[in-house]
Amino acid sequence: MNRLSKLAVNSEGFIFDPTTGDSYTVNPTGLFIINSLRDGKEIDQIAEELSKEFEDTPEEISKDISEFVSHLYTYNLY
Repeated sequence: MNRLSKLAVNSEGFIFDPTTGDSYTVNPTGLFIINSLRDGKEIDQIAEELSKEFEDTPEEISKDISEFVSHLYTYNLY
């Protein structure tokens, strides 16, 4: 089971890890990324969707998503 699927995530960006008892908050973009990853989407797919919201290219957004995912790894959330 994917570690992200175990997290309790609400619509306001509050995240609770029941395994550790830790909680986190993310902004709307971070929430979108987490929910997309939980849905099984790849970084490129997420970047394509976000490029419709922001003025960056999917390639630039992919770099930002990869950085966000590396933070998830740092906190053992992914």
